[in-house]
Amino acid sequence: MSEEEQIVVKDSNGAVLANGDAVTLIKDLKVKGTSVTLKRGTLVKNIRLTDDEELIECNVDKVKGLVLRTEFLKKA
Repeated sequence: MSEEEQIVVKDSNGAVLANGDAVTLIKDLKVKGTSVTLKRGTLVKNIRLTDDEELIECNVDKVKGLVLRTEFLKKA
C-alpha cells in the first residue's frame, strides 16, 4: 500500500489506534452467540487492526477472536 492508502483507525474520541494498543470499552456490549456481556470499563489489551477502519480484533478473558467496533472503544 502507498502512503495515501494507509487505513487510519480511530477510537470514539478520535485518537489513532495501532496494533498492540490497549483500549477500554465505553459501553456494555453483549457478545452475539454467547451469554457473555462485556462491561463498560473493560480493558482490552493487544488489539489487532483489520482491513476495515471501523473494526478491530482482540481477545478478552472469556471470548477469543472477538471483533469490536471502534465506536465503542477509547484508547487506554
